[in-house]
Amino acid sequence: MTTATPVRATAKTALGLSALLVVVHGTNDAFAGMLSALLPTLQIRFGLTETALALFVATLSFSSSVTQPLLGVLADRWGRRRMAAAGVIATSSLLSLMAVAPSPWLLFLLLFFGGLGSAAFHPAGTGIARSIGGHRKGLVMSVFSAGGTVGVAVGPLIIGWLLMTGNLALSPLLMIPGVLGGLALIVFVPPQPRLRGVDGAPLLDLSLLRGPVGLLSLSGILRAVSFVTFMNAMPLYLVARHGLAPDSPVLFTTLTLFSVSAALGGIVAGALERRAPRSLLIVSSMLASLVPFGLLFVLTPGTVGYFAAVVAAGALVNAGLPLMVVAAQDLAPHAMGAASGLLMGFTWGTAGLLYVGVGALQEGLGLLPAMALAYALIVPAGALALTVIRREETAARDA
Repeated sequence: MTTATPVRATAKTALGLSALLVVVHGTNDAFAGMLSALLPTLQIRFGLTETALALFVATLSFSSSVTQPLLGVLADRWGRRRMAAAGVIATSSLLSLMAVAPSPWLLFLLLFFGGLGSAAFHPAGTGIARSIGGHRKGLVMSVFSAGGTVGVAVGPLIIGWLLMTGNLALSPLLMIPGVLGGLALIVFVPPQPRLRGVDGAPLLDLSLLRGPVGLLSLSGILRAVSFVTFMNAMPLYLVARHGLAPDSPVLFTTLTLFSVSAALGGIVAGALERRAPRSLLIVSSMLASLVPFGLLFVLTPGTVGYFAAVVAAGALVNAGLPLMVVAAQDLAPHAMGAASGLLMGFTWGTAGLLYVGVGALQEGLGLLPAMALAYALIVPAGALALTVIRREETAARDA
């Protein structure tokens, strides 16, 4: 099978497509932020333990992320544009109902099947973003990644406003932007090139996991545990340790600032890609995030210093992610969809599953020790990333 002619977008067209991808990505990922903000409310409504709440997080993480490598291969076969559009429409239609689910079991089903839509969108959207990136793939990928992170940031504000105003019953209307965004992808995104030989390729290329992409994915998993822990444990920590109400603006502001700064951190790192080695940008930012994470245990919530630490933690812990995605794509040019799915999805999903263990530690050891142990995983994550990226940089210089 021959490869279709690659998409050649003018600068103006590329800018417009990038903007569309950012908006749709944000719309898709906003629901993950909403779930984090809803956890204290769900705990009270259904009388659930921290472990049960962690299972909600794990369900969405598994279906929306662990399945991404498989759906990335399907996107390469079926068409990235159609897969991305169908994914965001399914996500929005189902996850917009989670705030009004009448029982925990129905909520589990919504999270699982709605998450599959998100899993379909991400590798397809990543492939589209790369195809229009030209010589600035790192920057374009950073901006695309930032769109999702901003969505996670806006989600708590939206659902928080509905909570504080007593209008949670209107949350199903939140599916409308996602449905419109999916239709816009069909209309405006040009046909995407298909990769050579994808029809005969295995749905799951296990060789990726055995090689450097697998090591990079393991680094991403350990890093993502800290991110997932903050997003889902921090609201519970603020309520339990500092006595804040489940609908306190401090909770929603904390999650939003963390996610927004995470998006900005990724953009800055992508812009600096040509000025500094990937290994330096990825590892130094990752390890530096331990400082603000630690400060958040001693600072008073709602103060300027507290919010400054939230911003620093989000920016630093997420700065290297887009560059790790590009590195994985460079290491597996024959399976970009699967490689993207591993770094953009499998890592997050596995981290979400591991968060069940963090939830159990929260019950056994307490919130603070469990969160501290999760943040400590950043150290081995940095060591693994340094090993893989340094090898890639050395090979590129020797070529």
